[in-house]
Amino acid sequence: MQFSTMLKPYLPKSLLGRAVLIIVMPLILLQVVSTTIFFENHWKKVGRRLALGVAGDIELVIGNMRRLPVGGDVRGILIDAQAATHMKFEYRPGSVLADTRKTGEYLLVEQLVGAMDEIVHKPHRIDAGESDSTVIIDVQLADGVLAVEVPRKRLFSTTTYVFVLWMVGTSLLLFGVAVIFMRNQVRPIRKLAIAADDFGKGRDTPGFKPEGASEVRQAAGAFIAMRDRIKRQIQQRTDMLAGVSHDLRTPLTRMKLQLEMMGNADGVDDLKSDVQDMQHMLEEYLAFARGEGGEDAREVDLGDILRDLVGQARRQGAAVDLECEGGLRTRVKVNALKRAFTNLLENAIRHGDAVRVRATHQGEGVEVVIDDDGPGIPEDKRDEVFKPFIRLDASRNPVTGGVGLGMTIALDAVRGHGGDIVLEDAPGGGLRVRVHLPL
Repeated sequence: MQFSTMLKPYLPKSLLGRAVLIIVMPLILLQVVSTTIFFENHWKKVGRRLALGVAGDIELVIGNMRRLPVGGDVRGILIDAQAATHMKFEYRPGSVLADTRKTGEYLLVEQLVGAMDEIVHKPHRIDAGESDSTVIIDVQLADGVLAVEVPRKRLFSTTTYVFVLWMVGTSLLLFGVAVIFMRNQVRPIRKLAIAADDFGKGRDTPGFKPEGASEVRQAAGAFIAMRDRIKRQIQQRTDMLAGVSHDLRTPLTRMKLQLEMMGNADGVDDLKSDVQDMQHMLEEYLAFARGEGGEDAREVDLGDILRDLVGQARRQGAAVDLECEGGLRTRVKVNALKRAFTNLLENAIRHGDAVRVRATHQGEGVEVVIDDDGPGIPEDKRDEVFKPFIRLDASRNPVTGGVGLGMTIALDAVRGHGGDIVLEDAPGGGLRVRVHLPL
């Protein structure tokens, strides 16, 4: 497995997160390199020099004690040394070090041991872990033990804290500035994505305008031009269909009137049936081509739409069972969605004796499941039924079905709302139609 593949689940998914990561990673790398160089060079060198200074002061005191005449006052030397070095000295005549252990922070003890071995050259014990403010150094002399209490500030440079604070502070400041600037750069891209999604679902985006970087403005301008072209083409198609509808309905109306005036002559009933079929097919073709494109979306309760359609089906004698959760409010084109569910219900009622409709919340959307107990649709034919003018009934008899546009219109309407339709086998046999819609 490649390293990039292993890291992929842990990387940010959003453009803002990835852009900030691109900025932060070099910054973190720079901080690591700077810290390493600082501790390897500056901090260790300064710490070693401080330790050498402490060891030198201890050796100076030991040398003064060595030159003291027999019977001289050691306390005077220690008091003067304490005033000059800010370290506390205590001499214990006749004492012997029980051990020469070194305890405490590794780096501090290591530097002190090196300095003591280099300058003092006497057995010693270092305790740098008992107190947070001092370090105890016991040195074995010929006739006793010299105990030295060294303030930690003599062994530790405060520039370390200053360096770390500056590093962390500037890093946080740069990180905050980067997030603010990158968020402003990402916002136009997010608006463009929302506008494209709304337009794909048939919603107007009148407030959208190009903004941001030049590349984002160029993409937004191209989107607006594309949106206007599509709207113009849809409007031209709608106007053309309106003219075609008027032109075709007029002769059909005249034919129907002429047939009514012919009374019960031979063949009149067959002609009336043909005219009725032509009018039905014309309405289906126009509805498919029009696609309810001019309808405005509004917020409704999907349960109310389903209850209304199921009620109509029951009044016509269909056996339809409905289970619907509450709170299924969403913004839809009501007429387009009603037509889609009407086509799906009519298809289920036409091929089955009992139909069950269930509407539930599903994640961030709603799912409507329509089951029937009919013959179902073979799996290899399920994609075919959504194609225009395709009917599994090869006879194309209007009595057993429409003109092959019902499922196509339903799929276009549902996808126009950002959803989808999936055909499956019903649990008890028959066909299951699963409709997904976003809330």
